[in-house]
Amino acid sequence: MFDAFRDFIRSIGTDDTVTEDRGADDVRVSAAALLYHVVDADGIVTEAERERLHAVLADEFGLTAAETTRIVAAGEAADAEAVDLYRFTSVLKAELDEERRVRFIELLWEVTYVDGSVHELEDNVIWRVADLLGVSTRDRMLMKREAANRSGNPD
Repeated sequence: MFDAFRDFIRSIGTDDTVTEDRGADDVRVSAAALLYHVVDADGIVTEAERERLHAVLADEFGLTAAETTRIVAAGEAADAEAVDLYRFTSVLKAELDEERRVRFIELLWEVTYVDGSVHELEDNVIWRVADLLGVSTRDRMLMKREAANRSGNPD
């Protein structure tokens, strides 16, 4: 099921010029910006969160280490410039079908749970992103439970 998601994501903008020319309009940069925004929501970005963010992006988008570093840097810069989350969620909503949007919410939870807990601000950001992506409360909470169970930190 998620192999189709990875294949789709890998087929979107795989050359270097896409990120430079499109910035946050590149689905990879938008995803990186949202992932970074979530891990930074509590004001502390741990090394474990940063490593998981890199691993998630590399795995989901089929990126090399150098590409991942570049995409994460572009995502962090885009997040720093953004005034809201809509800039990024609108790109993902336009590019991803419902199943893929639910999968993205799961990725947000995975990155969040890597440090062993979910801060209320991280939870709130994921709730807002899910709402903007049209992901139901039920699916958001199911993805939270699955990520928590995989992390060994069931709520």
